[in-house]
Amino acid sequence: MTLAVLHSRALTGIDAPPVSVEIHLANGLPAFNIVGLAETEVREARERVRAALLHCAFDFPSRRITVNLAPADLPKESGRFDLPIALGILAASGQLPGDRLDDFEFIGEVSLSGELRAVRGALAMAMGLARDNIARARFGSDARTFIVPAGNGPEAALVDGLRVLPADTLAEVCAHLGGKPEHQIGVARAPSLVTSAAEVPDLLDVRGQLQARRALEIAAAGQHSALLVGPPGTGKSMLAQRFAGLLPPMTPDEALEAAAVSSLTAGGFQPSVWGRRPFRAPHHTASAAAMVGGGGNPRPGEISLAHHGVLFLDELPEFERRVLEVLREPLETGRITIARATAHADFPARFQFIAAMNPCPCGYLGHPSRPCRCTPDQIRRYQSRVSGPLLDRIDLQLELPAQSHEEMLDGPVGEASAAVRLRVIAARERQMARQGKPNGDLGGREIDAACPLDDAAQALLRGAMHKLAWSARAYFRVLKVARTIADLDGADTLAIRHVAEAIQYRRALRSG
Repeated sequence: MTLAVLHSRALTGIDAPPVSVEIHLANGLPAFNIVGLAETEVREARERVRAALLHCAFDFPSRRITVNLAPADLPKESGRFDLPIALGILAASGQLPGDRLDDFEFIGEVSLSGELRAVRGALAMAMGLARDNIARARFGSDARTFIVPAGNGPEAALVDGLRVLPADTLAEVCAHLGGKPEHQIGVARAPSLVTSAAEVPDLLDVRGQLQARRALEIAAAGQHSALLVGPPGTGKSMLAQRFAGLLPPMTPDEALEAAAVSSLTAGGFQPSVWGRRPFRAPHHTASAAAMVGGGGNPRPGEISLAHHGVLFLDELPEFERRVLEVLREPLETGRITIARATAHADFPARFQFIAAMNPCPCGYLGHPSRPCRCTPDQIRRYQSRVSGPLLDRIDLQLELPAQSHEEMLDGPVGEASAAVRLRVIAARERQMARQGKPNGDLGGREIDAACPLDDAAQALLRGAMHKLAWSARAYFRVLKVARTIADLDGADTLAIRHVAEAIQYRRALRSG
């Protein structure tokens, strides 16, 4: 046998298209060539594979070796193709039986000693293989088993219905393919889903700010974005950090999607956080590429790493204007597309956006006891760093007043996060039963069907739209917030009290 064909996966964003690894041995001067749009780290597999085979007591054939990674127009990067290349050389040279190779897919970087090192994106590739196995079953073909490095075993095993075999060394994989007892490679087991809000700060720690607590409950119940504006020390950051504890537990599908995005990063997915909603809080010096993702081989940025979780931007006006503007598209669509000259990648970015800012440069505009030192022009320039189109996409815009010392030290303790979360879950269940999605995802004709208004509520909403000069987007966002308030109230029809509360959360920043 001089030709062997194995199966592996590439990565383009969160998608993992299949790759055929074809190895051909021919007579002639010894050579080792890798073709198929392979990048530097893939081409370097020649030296890693050669050393690993010799160290594992295999013969390295002194022949002309050609490795083709098909399809040829799909970019290939990272060392994940080391394992299939090494196995293909062994199969093509007759040192390994080739009759079972079509039953497996392989990924893994091979060290010089033959150990298998974990690679990024294993979960995304496992999801791609599971989808393809379903398609193969429709045509009567057997499902393929996924052989991965031991370090990738727990994350790959998160995919239901996929048989995952983790291995520590190249020799273990060869022993398994050679028909030796299967206990050489055990089947990987997935970690259990986290169902509690453990390790998330509790809302019980925040005293006062009842209106802000109410606004965050509404935001959690309807999947709305929120902006908290107030002087330093009013609890903006504390409230935002506790927001994730108000959200419903992740469904298995949500947890899988969030974990798949995390697996694409350099650090990879950590099974210990499986099922916990992401909370991302990038510093205001973050670049646009750090926020949306990028690179020659695009990787996810902060907005994708917050998928199905929370993206918190503190000191919002301190972020560069172009960094904030890149949020506009994903806030509407829940996805981000990164285009490069040679490739493009799509990443999910369905996050809840929470932001905080001071009302002016010194921070004390409107403070009852500390005077503001800023001029009207300074205030206007500061507030204008957050553009109108971005503000238009933020559902809840709330001012947090400074609290007195008595309120901070002796004020009543509010509700715990667990109590609020129960109401949020109940409201989400009403939404899912009515329309199959949270209110924040409503669009088009769905809003009209889901948001019946009584006559008084409709008159109030129309009057507010004309008086406050709202855009159509602002009108419908207020309507969706009112729908969420009614869901928390257990009402089917939107009454005037629901609309009135929604309107008061749609405030403009003061300019002096």
